[in-house]
Amino acid sequence: MESVGEFFKQVRETKGLTVDEVASKTRIRSDFVKALEDGNFAKLPDQVFAKGFVRSYARSLGLDEEDAIHRFTQSAGAFYDKQDERERLKVRQVEEERKRRANRKAVAVAIGIAVLTLIFLLSREQSSVLKRSTSELNTPKRTTSASTESADSAAVPGQEVARGPAVSGEIPPAPTKPVQEARSNEPVSTAGITTKPESEPVSTASPGADGPLGGISIDGGAGNLAEDQLVLDLEAVELTWVVVQIDGGSPQEALLRPGEKAHWKGQDQFVLTLGNAGGVRATLNGQPQKPFGPSGKVAHDVVLKR
Repeated sequence: MESVGEFFKQVRETKGLTVDEVASKTRIRSDFVKALEDGNFAKLPDQVFAKGFVRSYARSLGLDEEDAIHRFTQSAGAFYDKQDERERLKVRQVEEERKRRANRKAVAVAIGIAVLTLIFLLSREQSSVLKRSTSELNTPKRTTSASTESADSAAVPGQEVARGPAVSGEIPPAPTKPVQEARSNEPVSTAGITTKPESEPVSTASPGADGPLGGISIDGGAGNLAEDQLVLDLEAVELTWVVVQIDGGSPQEALLRPGEKAHWKGQDQFVLTLGNAGGVRATLNGQPQKPFGPSGKVAHDVVLKR
């Protein structure tokens, strides 16, 4: 069956009408009429309005409107299905961006709260240190004053302390007992006596045994890991939404535009879901893979392994 645009153009030319005459009769812009006849659906508005144009065009040519709508659906159905898929991808991308922004805001708020809490704790600690320092400075003064008062109030048995001028000219004898007692209370000098600290054990642990490189073999390993890897490369020829699950791990999503490339590494297998099966070219370990399906179709659970 010929396309709806070719059908309309053939009937219009048979009736001797021009594009401008049809546009004036249907009140549809001439560039829309031309796009409809050429099958250039990208220049037409949304599908609902495009169907209205088809009905008006068919009515102006005296054709069956339902038959024209049927032809339009067959001609433009694939295009509008892809357009719906693109719109869904755009909505999904906008939603993911909104979630990322919300997560960034939450992280910023959490960091701010943590910084404020740290500042508060540091200020409290500094205040307590200042209080302890002040109390330690005041304590020796009070101790010195109390010891002075105790020394003044202490009385030596059998002696009196003269206060004021002497009444008689006799000079009292110098006390001898307190001097002896004072001498007996003098500390014994221990100068010249030194103690030798015990020698501390010296660690002789080898840095290679318990250090950060302990237990890691340098020889081998790297080459074998590279040989065992699977490498998947995708190149987009059309707008394509891709979900990749590597070795049974968490799915990874990507929106590839024409010309963009994506690269993944794994060990056992890749499981792909493609929003546009014919929109990508794939290579596994450098080997080109067969197409995953026609353009515009969704491919689910495509397994790539050795």
